[in-house]
Amino acid sequence: MEKLMENDVFMAFSTYAAIVILKMMLMAPMTAYYRLTRGAFANDEDVSRKPAEERKKLLRAHPDVERVRRCHQNDLENIIPFVVIGLLYALSGPELSTALLHFRLFTGSRIFHTIAYVGALPQPSRGLSWMLGMLVTFSMAYRVLSTHILYLVLNINS
Repeated sequence: MEKLMENDVFMAFSTYAAIVILKMMLMAPMTAYYRLTRGAFANDEDVSRKPAEERKKLLRAHPDVERVRRCHQNDLENIIPFVVIGLLYALSGPELSTALLHFRLFTGSRIFHTIAYVGALPQPSRGLSWMLGMLVTFSMAYRVLSTHILYLVLNINS
C-alpha cells in the first residue's frame, strides 16, 4: 500500500476521482436547494407540517428540480464507471502524461456537463461533454482489457 501511494499515476487518479465524486455529491444539496426555492417536494413527509391545501400545491414536480435530478442521475451513470475503470487503469501501468490526459479530460467534461445541464445551455454542448467523458472511460477500459488479455495470452502459452 505504501508503494502504491508513491505511484504518480495512482495519486493523480485519486485526486481526479475525489474531485468528480465530490462534484457528484454536491448535486444532492443542489437538488434540495432547488426543491426549497421552487417549492416542489416529492414526498408527503416533506410537507407534513403544512396545511392540507398547501400540501397539495407543494407535492409536485418542477422543471428546474427535475433538471438537477437528471444531471445527478447522469453523474451516477458516468462517474461510478470512471472510478472503477480508472482504478484498474491506474494499476495497469500507463504513462503519467497519458493518464493525466484521461483524468483531466474526464473531470473537465463532467464539470462542463453539469454547467451545461443545470444552466440549460443549448445542445450539443451537454451531449459533447457527455460523449467526451464516455470516450475517456472507454479508452481506459480498452487499455485495461488489452493489457490483461495480452497477459492472459502470454501466460496460457507458457
